[in-house]
Amino acid sequence: MTKTTLLLRDGRALAALAVPLVLTQLAQVALTTTDTVMMGLLGATDLAAGGLAIVIFNQLRTMGVGLVTSVGNRIAAAHARAEAAPDGTGPGTGGSDAEVRRVVRAGMAVATLAGLAGALLMAGAGQVLGLAGQDPEVADRARTMLFALAPGLLPCLWFQAVRQFTVGMRRPQALLRITIASVAVNAGLDWAFLHGSWGLPRLGLPGVGLATTLVHALSFLALYACARRDPVLAPLLALNPARADRATVRRLLGLGVPIAATYGSEAGFFSVTALMAGSFGPAALAAHTAVNQLVYIVFQVAVGLSHAASINVSRELALGRFDAARRIRNTALACAAAVMAVVAVVYLALPSLVLRPFLDTGAGADAEAVRIATRLLLVVAVLQFFDCAQNIGVGLLRGLDDTRSGFRITLVGYWLVGLPAAGLLGYALDLKTLGVWLALLAGLATTAVLLLRRYGRSLAHRSAEGVAEPAAV
Repeated sequence: MTKTTLLLRDGRALAALAVPLVLTQLAQVALTTTDTVMMGLLGATDLAAGGLAIVIFNQLRTMGVGLVTSVGNRIAAAHARAEAAPDGTGPGTGGSDAEVRRVVRAGMAVATLAGLAGALLMAGAGQVLGLAGQDPEVADRARTMLFALAPGLLPCLWFQAVRQFTVGMRRPQALLRITIASVAVNAGLDWAFLHGSWGLPRLGLPGVGLATTLVHALSFLALYACARRDPVLAPLLALNPARADRATVRRLLGLGVPIAATYGSEAGFFSVTALMAGSFGPAALAAHTAVNQLVYIVFQVAVGLSHAASINVSRELALGRFDAARRIRNTALACAAAVMAVVAVVYLALPSLVLRPFLDTGAGADAEAVRIATRLLLVVAVLQFFDCAQNIGVGLLRGLDDTRSGFRITLVGYWLVGLPAAGLLGYALDLKTLGVWLALLAGLATTAVLLLRRYGRSLAHRSAEGVAEPAAV
């Protein structure tokens, strides 16, 4: 079989899981994109404040998602072993079902703890924004937004725990339908709370946060209802966190804490750069917010590919197929590069068009923000190749159950390379926001190279020793 034929075959296998996940991720990011667009209608100050609040929310949400992400890998490995078992322990039998239920309960327990802790941290973060060099008016408005967003973190992480269950079982179809519906509901609630429509109170910027909180709660209930109607998922849907097995919880935390730290390292890096951009004034922060949202949108392609590649690596290693696990890396990177190339052309050819949903490109009030954002798109056109590659690298290592290496590598790439570069380029060389984004590029590129090299070496080591799947949870 030729390399091209193998790539096409592997690409189809990866796409079977990746495409629903990518579309779900894109639909999900439409929630924050809608919020950003609605905030932009209120003006640059509200956009800057709301963007700052969303950055903090995403920081804590991302770390919470990291804690439950390994649920999908554990379930995928258990399901693969059960499918291949010749001794009557396959899917639908007591042994395999009990293992999946243990993982699901433990995932819900971890999500509950993370959601409660994160909500408290969000409320506290709102009180210290003024000490972080932000404009006082921006800090005050961001604080009210954070209070409205905080309660939504708990149902958001419950949704993620159930989502990982459905992905691990390779039945993610309901996710896309639910997420698309949530975008429409979120847009309607945003508009209603912003303007006092349909009998709802006019809340302005905090209304955007309240709408997001309500949508997270509704999305979790909808996904739970769909899973309860699925004949394969329903018998395994054990959500009571109070009955979680402590050993399984500890195992998930052992895998999840480094993942959360890895995600948090990246999100924290972006959060710090947002604070840096804010120190250059509201126009710089508004430009940073708009461009960061564009990056966040396209990043969902990498997230979907990363999750699909990670799940497939777990399955292939459970079956002892090392060559297939090695090809998954090449296939995922090739797919990501093709998408990023198309996006880069759009950024470079049509900058005004891509910025228009976030900034009024024809208004004098936003002129400075538009000028800064247009320059940043030149950097982003290159940056997104490395952003996708590093996220895929994290997913590949997670498929090996190597979650600690990803964290250590992101510390090097983001904090030992990227952050000092941001200080040098942004402040010492006075490139300001452009310098900060050039530093982001350097940090992401370093991280991507180190992660992919680590995956190749780890897989080669396992293949040489004949080590496949670690012990089951």
